[in-house]
Amino acid sequence: VHTHPRAENTVVNHLKRQDFDTYLPLFLKRRSHSRRVDWVPSPFFPRYLFVGMNIEKVRWRAVKSTVGVSNFVCSGENPIKVSTEILKLLRSREDENGFVKLGSSSPIHPGDQVRIIDGALGDLVAIVKELHGLDRITLLLRLMGRQVSVNTSLERISAVS
Repeated sequence: VHTHPRAENTVVNHLKRQDFDTYLPLFLKRRSHSRRVDWVPSPFFPRYLFVGMNIEKVRWRAVKSTVGVSNFVCSGENPIKVSTEILKLLRSREDENGFVKLGSSSPIHPGDQVRIIDGALGDLVAIVKELHGLDRITLLLRLMGRQVSVNTSLERISAVS
């Protein structure tokens, strides 16, 4: 089902009250505002959710008139059926709190040399000490004759070739 912007939870609640089986995969998204960073649950597929039903037996057009629903994802006039294998795969990636875990696609690993791109330490070369989640990293720098640990975000570094 395709929903109105930021209406996924509303649609889930309305459809559950109508006894439809729904699945809204969520993940924890990093949000930074006013120098504060926090993690908020966000839809894995913004404006989309899955509804379990047999379109031959259920009046599925009633779902389309549910508050917050924009439309079905259709092929021709009928809603597209999503394979249960795809849903099982998504559910298998959920952690104990029900959030889909995102894999790290970073080519950077502990022990690698990296260059800091900007800021006060811009253009210095450091060694990766450890990765924290999907976007934070601890680096080891040599400053004023001693080794110093520095925490930064992955977007502020680049791999040294």
